[in-house]
Amino acid sequence: MQFVSNTKIDFTGKCKMSFAISAVITSIGLFGALQIATNKANMGIDFSGGTSVQVAFSRPVGQEKVHKALSAELHKEVNLQEISGGNRLLIKVGKSGTESLNVADTITGRLRTEFPDNTFVVESSNEVGPSIGDKLKKDTLQAVALSMVGIILYIAWRFDFNFGIGAVAATLHDVLAMIALFYLLDKEVNLLFITAILTIAGYSLTDTVVIFDRIRENLNKSVLEAKGELFNRSINEVLPRTIITSLTTFLAAISLYLFGGEAIGDFALALVAGIVIATYSSIFIASPIVLQLERRDEAKRQTRGETPGAPESDNTQRRT
Repeated sequence: MQFVSNTKIDFTGKCKMSFAISAVITSIGLFGALQIATNKANMGIDFSGGTSVQVAFSRPVGQEKVHKALSAELHKEVNLQEISGGNRLLIKVGKSGTESLNVADTITGRLRTEFPDNTFVVESSNEVGPSIGDKLKKDTLQAVALSMVGIILYIAWRFDFNFGIGAVAATLHDVLAMIALFYLLDKEVNLLFITAILTIAGYSLTDTVVIFDRIRENLNKSVLEAKGELFNRSINEVLPRTIITSLTTFLAAISLYLFGGEAIGDFALALVAGIVIATYSSIFIASPIVLQLERRDEAKRQTRGETPGAPESDNTQRRT
């Protein structure tokens, strides 16, 4: 299957517009990351510590009554999230307050007392201590940081340093874009979200490497072709592959989002958005950044008095 063929789209010529759009997105992402770091975002109990209990009632139950009953019992803030038409509730209790209590048992006991005629079952229960939450947050930041270092080292070895910078910039852009999305939608930041971020980072890198590989191949073949034309030609040559790969992966992710259930809804949403963002960044962020760096290096070599063909001669030494 090939949806497009022989395209001649000027992708790199649109870099100013794409950079401007991405600057806004990443700025929101940076602000969201700061809010997450200071626990001011919608933090899941994985990071903030606390207890979550999901219960399914036989009949719909009023959230206000549940909130009032539990707040009075626990003497702390209780967050409720309605699931599937009011019969199911996700109850979250923060780590502050009466840590000596078994919060999950207290919640279920209070619900049985307040709603004796409305039976319920506990579908899930999760309790995380504050020290574990802090450790998970530190480990998560280290995992993301190490993944970025690994990406730049691999791409720098596989291609050259300019390509490594482009790949890291695109991957960091994808991470911040997903943080911006979840922050604006006030979605919960938990371990599933971090899993989705690292998954999309890997997907973005794979898509970027395919484009970079074609760019490198054409650099070795077309020594005298203008850099901008060469980069555009390379992206257009792999565009059918990019569309097919992104589309098939997107269909799998959207199916997971639509039919996977409430438990993984936010995770699937992150995958759906991440696939679109990663495809965009590999074309409109990674490649234009490398092009600008290559042009800068070429200008430096020409300033040193090297011949026009000399800048391209180094490409034969790029790793295969």
